[in-house]
Amino acid sequence: MPSALVAVDTNFLLDLALPRDVAHDALEVIRQRIPGAKIVILPTVLDELDYLCHDAPDATTRRLARHALENMVREWKFHPKVLTDVGRDIIESIGDKLRARGIVPEAERNDSYLIAEAALAGCDFLVSSDSHVRDADRTKLAITLKGCDVGVVVVCTPREIVTRFGGK
Repeated sequence: MPSALVAVDTNFLLDLALPRDVAHDALEVIRQRIPGAKIVILPTVLDELDYLCHDAPDATTRRLARHALENMVREWKFHPKVLTDVGRDIIESIGDKLRARGIVPEAERNDSYLIAEAALAGCDFLVSSDSHVRDADRTKLAITLKGCDVGVVVVCTPREIVTRFGGK
């Protein structure tokens, strides 16, 4: 049985850069409950972290973004995901559909791309605390993703992972 692919959003990585947050607990639960889970960092997340490192309006966010970039592979053992140019075209098409159907607000282009990237990459889960992602209508999301011939990704918040799957 192939191991599960778990994508994480930018906020999750910023939360991991904090000394103690529910993101740390969620990561521990994922590693304990899904042996062999591969945690991937999607291109949109890498772009957002790069932007935040240099252009975030406050020093704290810049510091957290740098910490996340420095630790995501070496310390946390996450796997950056690269897409081809064809993949980028598919992501844009799926993201456009997610926004056009009101699943993700029109102004949240990156959030729609994040979901599309996770689906195209074959991720089983997307861990996000972003309200635009976590509040997406799951039925409409699944129907739209299936209609785009990509896998359905389940969106979970770090807190949901801890409360639903953290029990012994």
